[in-house]
Amino acid sequence: MVDFIFILKAFYFFLPAYFANMTPTFARRFKVFEFLAKPVDAGKKYKGFPIFGSHKTWRGLVLGTAIGMLICWIQKILYKFNFFQNISFYNYQEINVLFLGFLIAFGALLGDLFFSFLKRRIGIEPGKSWIPFDQLGYVLGAFLLVNLFFEKIPLYTWFWILILSFFLHIIGNRVGFWLKFSDSKI
Repeated sequence: MVDFIFILKAFYFFLPAYFANMTPTFARRFKVFEFLAKPVDAGKKYKGFPIFGSHKTWRGLVLGTAIGMLICWIQKILYKFNFFQNISFYNYQEINVLFLGFLIAFGALLGDLFFSFLKRRIGIEPGKSWIPFDQLGYVLGAFLLVNLFFEKIPLYTWFWILILSFFLHIIGNRVGFWLKFSDSKI
């Protein structure tokens, strides 16, 4: 049986990815760093379809990665408190937190880009739902990058991060839709 502390640890570990994943929506809404609001794929097409689509921008990639790194740096600061030590998979005082934050955030955004590429290949328009891949692509991307460079977190932990992320993504999109931050309900 999975307990509350384990779920809290998984959530806390993955905070940099959650923030990285939310950042593009907020950056677009508040029109920050407009000079980076250029498509990652430069508007190019592959086999008649956009590679990623116009909504996948350098602004989202750069700011999302930076915010993820910032969150991980904040986790290092919080690690001096017992509560945060108890809900951490890593000792944030002994690792390169900026590198970990980069891997989690950039990996999450790369996973999202990869599934956007797949969505374009099968003809799903940007902003249209593709359950469960819209919700889970960022977890898979972060999993791959983090496990290349850091002590492996057990696979069952990543499984629970996938489940948690699936529901949090849907809830976050629903709240974002109600607050008019996002056009997507799911």
